Amino acid sequence: MAKGHLFVISAPSGAGKTSLVKAIMKEAKQMQTSVSYTTRPMRDGEVNGKDYHFVDREKFIDMRDANDFLEYAEVFDNFYGTSKSWLNETLNNGDDVILEIDWQGAEQVRQSFSDSTGIFIVPPSKAILLARLQGRGTDSDEVIQRRTAEAITEMSQYPKFDYLVINDDFETALSEVQAIILSFRLKTNRQYEKQTTLLDELIKS
Repeated sequence: MAKGHLFVISAPSGAGKTSLVKAIMKEAKQMQTSVSYTTRPMRDGEVNGKDYHFVDREKFIDMRDANDFLEYAEVFDNFYGTSKSWLNETLNNGDDVILEIDWQGAEQVRQSFSDSTGIFIVPPSKAILLARLQGRGTDSDEVIQRRTAEAITEMSQYPKFDYLVINDDFETALSEVQAIILSFRLKTNRQYEKQTTLLDELIKS
């Protein structure tokens, strides 16, 4: 069985990466998304174990100290981390994985998965980014200001990723991310790993 591949999707808050990942997963086959652990409060409509694994700060630190995380980061005073054991098990079972994390976490992941594919999402303008953050209706003006300032720092990290997608029109951005995933799956070496018997039979004299 061919091992799955890791796709790392990063973006500043408000760029739309969560909506894109959810749309991708509606049609994706042999692909899973990693459910991160976090210490931030659960928002309305979120489900523990589906959107995030919600834990308190003490539990998170215990897991960190036990080396349970492939990567972790502190963002806006909350911790986020990816389960190392779940990721390795899923990839070994042949499923691709989308990891939706910030750029700090992506840097940590590259140290362990140098062959992972990094995709960075940016908004079409700062004004639209601000409008999206305000449109959520979940954050105070102070938090929005912090997120906007942090977004500028985050967007400067785009050269570290393999692909860059501008999320202006949602359907266009979705098609572009899907095309990136499909093009990787159609690489010759990946096809050979999954279709060894067929390809060997086709060229047998």
